[in-house]
Amino acid sequence: MANSNLGAARLAKKDEFYTQWADIEREMNAYLEYDPDVFRDKTVLLPCDDPEWSNFTKYFALHFMDFGLKKLISTSYAPESNNGGAFYEPTLFETESPIYDADKSKTNGRVFTLVPEDFSGDGKIDLDDLQWEYLEGDGDFRSKEVTALRDKADIVVTNPPFSLLRDFITWLYDGEVKFSLLANMNAITYKEVFPLISGNRLWLGSTHFNKGMYFGVPEEFEYASSYKFEREIEGVRVARVAGICWFGNIDHGRRHESLQLITMEENLKFNKKVKDIGYPTYDNYDAIEVGWVDAIPSDCDGVMGVPITFLDKYNPDQFEIIANMDDHDDMKRIGVTPLSEEFIAGYRAAGGTGAQRAGGYWVGLRDPHRFPFKRIFIRARR
Repeated sequence: MANSNLGAARLAKKDEFYTQWADIEREMNAYLEYDPDVFRDKTVLLPCDDPEWSNFTKYFALHFMDFGLKKLISTSYAPESNNGGAFYEPTLFETESPIYDADKSKTNGRVFTLVPEDFSGDGKIDLDDLQWEYLEGDGDFRSKEVTALRDKADIVVTNPPFSLLRDFITWLYDGEVKFSLLANMNAITYKEVFPLISGNRLWLGSTHFNKGMYFGVPEEFEYASSYKFEREIEGVRVARVAGICWFGNIDHGRRHESLQLITMEENLKFNKKVKDIGYPTYDNYDAIEVGWVDAIPSDCDGVMGVPITFLDKYNPDQFEIIANMDDHDDMKRIGVTPLSEEFIAGYRAAGGTGAQRAGGYWVGLRDPHRFPFKRIFIRARR
């Protein structure tokens, strides 16, 4: 039984990934460079962050006075409501508190608050002045309790559960708050997310996402045998997670930098990526395929299909986002015609094995017949 429990604990531990301080600092600095008062007189909520483990609370507590915060609120999720609950052991931080309750420790979430009051008496406001109490419920962000905290906040910053991202973003917009959060880049094409991006109500953060991000992992974390990246950074065990980026609606300077591009003629002459293949066209939509962001021609006035990595360099003053290839309603709206039997036959003859079929609204490329991977359609603003 002991060995079985240990194995289950190890599996639970695999889900524990902690955002590194440097990644939080780099992103927040981008907001501060654009607007030095972005956090001033604001209440910041961290709804998925226990300060005993999370760097988010520690970071904002350290900079409480520097940023001019009005209040910092952090909430944690009850141990018995997550995978590792059966193996949870409270820390001295909790057990040595006069309000410690052994039963609530496992079943209730906690809320931590920091206000401009020097409880520790050391002449500064920081983590030592953090006050805490048990929540009535388990700390789920969707609960009335945490939602009430959201309604008191101006800004939300966190690393939420990726599996609940759709619900989390809806929850944020229902509260009309500013926010910055970490998520997988594939969330860009979610039906709940893409309209916000194309409507300029949500955008990617300042940190480039095409290199992956390192997260702190527990000592028990087991690396796959094929893992070839760094396992330790500045004494902290880490694991690299590909395709992670910041999403939010807090402005930063990089989203206002224009892409430096060359003309189509210059690309066809000098850009090795397209000089031999040109700019293919779609069989069922009037647009050109641009497989690389650095091959976007500066003089194209029509619609272009580009990789979702374009959004890492998207300037809403330079380009307009038209549609998301993964959303067939979007495809109908912009005039994509249904795939023909002839095109599908050509696709199969070329070795295609995908689920696409005649009558569908996938965009297909000619010569040879194939389907591009995750494209968004854009047009230059003139």
